[in-house]
Amino acid sequence: MTALLRYQAGLLLRSQRWLPPVLLYAAFLGVGVQSGQPVLDSLGYTAAGLLPVAAWLVRICVTGEPSAARACVAAARGPVRAHLACLLTALLAAVLLGLAAAVAVTLISDPASNDHQVHVSRLVAAAAGLPAALTCALLGTAVGALTNRPVLHSTGRAVPSMLLGALLALVPAGSPAQAAVGGLVSGSQTGRAPVPLLPLAGAALLTAAVFAATGRLTARRSP
Repeated sequence: MTALLRYQAGLLLRSQRWLPPVLLYAAFLGVGVQSGQPVLDSLGYTAAGLLPVAAWLVRICVTGEPSAARACVAAARGPVRAHLACLLTALLAAVLLGLAAAVAVTLISDPASNDHQVHVSRLVAAAAGLPAALTCALLGTAVGALTNRPVLHSTGRAVPSMLLGALLALVPAGSPAQAAVGGLVSGSQTGRAPVPLLPLAGAALLTAAVFAATGRLTARRSP
């Protein structure tokens, strides 16, 4: 699996197809996060924006190889392992991006509640913001896995489904992403930063189930 991950990471980096989602995420943060804003609000915004970016990275990874190359890798290593390497590469890229963004936002934001009356330790804020970013990265990867090959092959269906899936993973009550982001925003009102361990665990379980399901589908659809 390590060799497959290195192979997929090399494809991702050399293709430069990662540039549009990363630049879009940077622009999203540049517009919505300003120096001196309350740290927990800014971390919530940062985590929420990562979810669709993670889904986009999955699409880049699962569609990055020519058909012949994909068939060769699947024949050599097995279709399930080859597909799982694509998903894990996208997840790792999203996690690294989210962690870097969360650290930067923590450093430039005001360590205070949203009324600037209650001090919020940067370490405490980071302890809440980093799991929230990881939660959104996991759910975004799950959305990408469900809305691209082998589930959906047509670009006309995959892209709108991916955007809708990202919205549904973030907005409705009960979503781990909504709970993690909402906890940061609510915590900013009191200056208390809840660590979203339950949302993170839920996102991890859901993502693992999606990976397993799409892996089985890949095996069935492979020649």
